[in-house]
Amino acid sequence: MNTIEKQLLKEPKRTVQNVITALILIIFIMWSLTAVDLSNFTTKGVDIAKNIIVGIVTPSTELLFTFSKNGVPYLLVETMAIAFLGTIVGAILAIPLAFLSASNIVPKPIAFLVRLLLIFIRTIPAIVYGLMFIRVTGPGPFAGVLTMALTSIGMLSKLFVDVIEDLEVNILESLESIGCTTFEKIRYGIIPQLSAMFMSIAIYRYDMNLRDAAILGLVGAGGIGAPLIFAMNGYKWSEVGSILIGLMVLILIVEFLSNKIRNKLVRGY
Repeated sequence: MNTIEKQLLKEPKRTVQNVITALILIIFIMWSLTAVDLSNFTTKGVDIAKNIIVGIVTPSTELLFTFSKNGVPYLLVETMAIAFLGTIVGAILAIPLAFLSASNIVPKPIAFLVRLLLIFIRTIPAIVYGLMFIRVTGPGPFAGVLTMALTSIGMLSKLFVDVIEDLEVNILESLESIGCTTFEKIRYGIIPQLSAMFMSIAIYRYDMNLRDAAILGLVGAGGIGAPLIFAMNGYKWSEVGSILIGLMVLILIVEFLSNKIRNKLVRGY
């Protein structure tokens, strides 16, 4: 018997824990299945599902290739602009909040209070923020930008904090030992360590915001979501197909480019 087999035999048996965990999972699954109601699944629903599929397969080419304000290309650009501007504003605001919530930068009580604020921001869903801002600014892209910015702050700050707390303090100590000022320590010791990761995280958030911006349009916060819900309510499935195809193509392109850029920033290739 080799060393590895001996070590495995010494490991404590977890049969009881595994059985209990499996039973709990089965109970939760069975309890969740009670929420499934197939009584409303009628022939009409099946017909609507077929119409949706037909609409996607045979989209409205006029809507798909029209470059007016009602066309899919313009609406996609507007959605991208909402997500981009919201991400930029959120990232700028998240940086100071991230430093204030990093326990290796500020005293722990301050870091704790700022983290509570960020947890509160992350707790509220984006669509709720969207409805709130629509009441304040009125429907339109501006409400979408504010929503994207606020929802981005919570996630970006959390990820920025993780990067800040992993800083190489030896570099800062070396700069301090040779007489560098605080500005020089930030310029040559902190920014080079953080910039690539911060940009990578912001690009990842933009990828998420692009999807959220499309959903926010459903409540009137600009972008392609509003025409999508209007087309669905009017049973215009060919228009729905055009919008969905444009949205899928846009997201695929943005995801491909964002992955390329993030790999270049983080890994150098």
